[in-house]
Amino acid sequence: MAHFAQVSNGTVQTVIVVSNDDCGGGTFPASESIGQAFIASIGLGGEWRQTSYNNNFRGKYAGSGMTYDADVDVFIAAKPIASWVLVFRYDRQPPRPMPTDGKMYHWNEPTLGWV
Repeated sequence: MAHFAQVSNGTVQTVIVVSNDDCGGGTFPASESIGQAFIASIGLGGEWRQTSYNNNFRGKYAGSGMTYDADVDVFIAAKPIASWVLVFRYDRQPPRPMPTDGKMYHWNEPTLGWV
């Protein structure tokens, strides 16, 4: 199965599943244009980008509310917390790493630190 994300103004609206047969039975990137034509043929308008359930291309598997950065051709998760930053493979992480002393911590946004 192939997965396609509908993107509007850089934001993922929804993700649908398309049969491999309706994508020409091929693999990405060849399957994308065939899948896009199929999606248009069933009356679904808008911009559709193929996404990888296994994160094999375009950074992350797309989900509603994520953004699509066309300049680098990746899907990016929304910030779970305002201060978190974008890092390798377009993950969001806190601006300071969590201590590794075996204790339980949670992120405190007002102090921008672990407590």
